[in-house]
Amino acid sequence: MLTTILCDMGNVLIRYEPETFLDRCGIVNPQDRSLLLQEIYYSPLWREMDLGQLDELEMEELVLPHLPEKLHPAVHRLIFHWEEQLLPVPGITTLLERCKAAGLQLYLVSNASRRHPSYWPRVPGNTLFDGLLVSAFHRCSKPSPEFFRLALEKFHLAPEKCLFVDDLAENVQGAKAVGIPSFQFSGDTEALRRQIEAGGVILPPNSMQGFSGSR
Repeated sequence: MLTTILCDMGNVLIRYEPETFLDRCGIVNPQDRSLLLQEIYYSPLWREMDLGQLDELEMEELVLPHLPEKLHPAVHRLIFHWEEQLLPVPGITTLLERCKAAGLQLYLVSNASRRHPSYWPRVPGNTLFDGLLVSAFHRCSKPSPEFFRLALEKFHLAPEKCLFVDDLAENVQGAKAVGIPSFQFSGDTEALRRQIEAGGVILPPNSMQGFSGSR
């Protein structure tokens, strides 16, 4: 029977949309947008931050020489303040409240930099979680099987009793490689609810306002 949900953050709890971050900076020129995406969010340097090998200041110093000066203010905002307006994925907090009320354990397993603690308290539903595993603090990340083995060890979990939820196929495959049942989340909370209930969980009705774990 399902006892535990291992949950990703970006595009599961909150919307992580680099194009939207560019919109907030007022970047409209297609060439500028493409350049910023490639040099920041799609750069190997971003992954190095997730692995704890760089911090934001070090990344900014490496990125700036590759970009025209007019984009430098945007670079700082895109690296240091992408999360300034956290937008929840619709319906996910309510579903997780129901999971918590049903007795499920909830753990965050996320690729993120060492700055994660500064904004995690603002992530909707953060108080529902029983523990966190953030890649930068352990020098490994999804989709590495090592990362998922670390989660199982850290939280003392049996893989067959877990459900891992992530928006990326490669991360789902990484969890499956160590025996963790997994679900690729596309934003459809009803499909996720059905997957959870298929694990033998009886969720309470969809009216959890005032639940003590909500934020």
